[in-house]
Amino acid sequence: MLSPVMEDYLKAIYQLGDDDVRTSELAEHLDVSQPTVTNTLEKLAERGLVEREKYEGTRLTEEGRTVAVEVVRHHRLLEAYLAEALDYDWTEVHDEADRLEHHISEEFEERVAAALGDPESDPHGAPIPNADLEPPDEDGETLGDCGEGDEAVVESVVDEDPEVLRYLDEHGIGPDVRLEVDEIAPFGMVTVVTEDGEKVSLPDGVAGAVRVRPCAKAEE
Repeated sequence: MLSPVMEDYLKAIYQLGDDDVRTSELAEHLDVSQPTVTNTLEKLAERGLVEREKYEGTRLTEEGRTVAVEVVRHHRLLEAYLAEALDYDWTEVHDEADRLEHHISEEFEERVAAALGDPESDPHGAPIPNADLEPPDEDGETLGDCGEGDEAVVESVVDEDPEVLRYLDEHGIGPDVRLEVDEIAPFGMVTVVTEDGEKVSLPDGVAGAVRVRPCAKAEE
């Protein structure tokens, strides 16, 4: 049995790209000290869940990746259940799912998935790994990668910051919404036009949290 903390580390490595993830990256992502990260990674390596190379970083083993994907599946299914069955707002589901994801049984997971009709994505548009724990394709562009005049459809938004989600929601920006990039100002401010014709300015950190289907020049 792995502790919730160990599962959190595996999930974090997966979310950070699982490609020579640096100790400093993990420390910042998990809000812990670098010595704490090093100590936990050593324990995970002893269990064969991660591989570490000095000066290179950490990556998941096949077994570690399976555990990470399962935790992600639990998390996103729980977010979907909280939103659809219990009427949680999409700004609230992340923290609740974080607390619950380590403690549900496989039977509970299966029942939640069945009750929701095996959803393919969570309330923020992120893909839910299937029951076979195949890592979903989460590569792609963000709104911050688009240029002026580009048109894009929102695929998902990063769910960790309730304030960002609240701001996006107030302006009608969420999964499947079409946006046009109107202006990219100095210092990283991106202004978009929503489907309702509203102009919304997004700091680059927020634009980078909005994943989109490939950007393309809007039709004249």
